[in-house]
Amino acid sequence: MQMADTVVINVSNNISSNGDVVVNGNDEKILMKLSGGHHGVDPANALDNARHEFGEHGGVNMSIEASVMFTVMEPETLSRIIAKELGPENGYFSYSRNFNPTVLSLGRQMAALEGTEAAYCTASGMSAIASSLLQLLSSGGHVVASSSLYGGTHSLLTHLLPRICNITTTFVDIADLEAVGNVIVEGKTKVLYFESIANPSLKVANTPELARIAHKKGVTVVVDNTFAPMVLSPARLGADVVVHSVSKFISGGGDVIAGAVCGSASFVNSLMDSQQGTIMLLGPTMNANVAFDLAQRIPHLGLRMKEHSNRALEFATRLKNLGLNVIYPGLEDHPQHELLKSIGNKDYGYGGILSIDMGTVKKANKFMSYLQNYSQFGFMAVSLGYYETLMSCTGSSTSSEMNEEEQKLAGITPGLIRMSVGYIGTLEQKWSKLEKAVLKFNENY
Repeated sequence: MQMADTVVINVSNNISSNGDVVVNGNDEKILMKLSGGHHGVDPANALDNARHEFGEHGGVNMSIEASVMFTVMEPETLSRIIAKELGPENGYFSYSRNFNPTVLSLGRQMAALEGTEAAYCTASGMSAIASSLLQLLSSGGHVVASSSLYGGTHSLLTHLLPRICNITTTFVDIADLEAVGNVIVEGKTKVLYFESIANPSLKVANTPELARIAHKKGVTVVVDNTFAPMVLSPARLGADVVVHSVSKFISGGGDVIAGAVCGSASFVNSLMDSQQGTIMLLGPTMNANVAFDLAQRIPHLGLRMKEHSNRALEFATRLKNLGLNVIYPGLEDHPQHELLKSIGNKDYGYGGILSIDMGTVKKANKFMSYLQNYSQFGFMAVSLGYYETLMSCTGSSTSSEMNEEEQKLAGITPGLIRMSVGYIGTLEQKWSKLEKAVLKFNENY
C-alpha cells in the first residue's frame, strides 16, 4: 500500500519516547499544540524543550548530512522508501530534495520557535512565501493582503501570480479591521496575508482579531514574522501559517540566504507531497551545511533579539528627543504601541527596526552618508537583523518594486529610512556616533 509523504516533526518531549510525531496520510496522529496566551509560552522555553540532535559519534552538535542521495542495505528497502512505506520517521532517506536529516532538525527548531506542529526550511524567504501561497491557492484564487508589505512579496502578488496563475490580490490597510472583513469574499478568498510588523512602515498587525475575521469566513491566515522572531508568535495568536526570511534576524550574520514555513503537520506534509507539493516539485531546497550553521544560531536568538530591541527603543527615544521624526512601535505615540505591548512575548521588547522620516530622498541620503562615512555608526545596506546597524532609503531600495501610488498606500514616504539596529559595541559608544551624525546633519540642514 502506498502511503502519503511523511514529515518527522517535534512538538514536545512528551509526545513519544524519541520526541517525534509522524503524520501518515489519513492516519494522522493527534498532536499537542504549543499554544496559550500571548505571554503563556516563552519561545525560549519552547526551544529548550525541543529535541536536541546529537552528532553521529556522540558530539554535542548534530552531524551534517551532506549527501544528496542515501544508500540502503537491501534493494527491497529502496522500493519501500520510494513507495512511502518507510521514511524519515524511522530513519530512512532517499534524496535530499525530498528530506534531509540536517534540514529536518532545523525544521524542528523552527516549529518550536513559532509554536507550530511542523516546519520546513527552504533556500530563501521568498521561496517560503511563494511555496506557501501556491500550495494554498489554485488558478483563479483570491488573496486579501496588507497594503504594507516587503517589495518582493508585493510584486509576487501584483505581477507574477496574476500572470501565471490568474490569482488576484486585494490590498487593504490591515489596521482597518472592518475594511479587511469587507474585502474578503466568502467562498472565493482563500488567504489573508500580512506581516506581523510591516516592512518598512512598522505597522503592527492585530493578529488575533484578523485571524478571527478570516477564520469566520473560512480563510487561511498566513503571516510573515521576519521582523519579529521571539517578539511575536503569530501562530500562538491565531495564524495558520508563519513564514520567515531566515536570512535576517534568525541568521544574524548577514551571510546566509534561507527561509522557513511553519504550520500544521498536514500543511507541511502537503508542501512535500510528491504530486502536488510546491516545495517538493519547485525544489527550493536548503543545503545541509546551511541548515547546520543556522541550527547553531537559533539557541542565542533570544539574547540577540532582546539587545536589538533594547537599543532600538533607546535610540528611538533619544532621536525623538532630538527632534527627528521617528517611527517605532516601542514609542508611546506609535498607533499600535499598546497593541504590540498586549500581544507581544514578554521581555523581548518591540523589535530591532526603527524608521526615520527625513522628508526627502536628498536629506535621507545625506543623513545616511553622515552615519556611515562621517561618524561610522552603521552601513548603508538593504538587509536587516545584522549585528551592525544597517540602513536604507526604502522607497528607492527594498520597496523600489512598488510604484509611487503603491508606496503611498504602504506608508512609504520619499525620505523614509529603515534602520536595523545592531548590537556591536556598547550602547553609549554607538549613541555618541549616532548623535555626532545628527548634529552634523543639523549644521547643514
